[in-house]
Amino acid sequence: MQLVLRPVSLFTAVLIGFCTLIWPGVADAMTAPELRGGRAVQDISADMHGLDLKEKEFLKADLRDVNLSQTDLRGAVINTSQLQGADLRGADLSDVVGFASRFDGADLRNANFTNAMLMQSRFADAEIEGTDFTNAVLDLPQQKALCARADGINSDTGISTRDSLGCRP
Repeated sequence: MQLVLRPVSLFTAVLIGFCTLIWPGVADAMTAPELRGGRAVQDISADMHGLDLKEKEFLKADLRDVNLSQTDLRGAVINTSQLQGADLRGADLSDVVGFASRFDGADLRNANFTNAMLMQSRFADAEIEGTDFTNAVLDLPQQKALCARADGINSDTGISTRDSLGCRP
């Protein structure tokens, strides 16, 4: 019998994140241990600058004050994780599922959150100059709070933070 591994779709990742909140342990029941272990990041260090972490899983991960600057996190799942004070300058977080995660005080300058799913995530005091949130899904209170301090243009995408958040003039 041949085992075929397929990437988890964005819908599946969101569903797993939502179900985990409602029924703790359901994520373990929904995916085989062999599949979870292959994508989950086991070794978290203080300096993860510039690493390729595409489509990796960070579930309930403690990433507080971790240097993730210039890191490729496209398509990663960062659910119910702690990123307070993390350095995500210039990181590519496009297509990330970041459900109920804490980015409070994180340095998100020039990061790319295009198409990210960020429901129930918090960004209090995060530095967002030049951050691109194009098509990101945020809770309305978070979007309004981010608009109140949005500034700058993302040097990679050329999109202003205010425009990417859909801020009113």
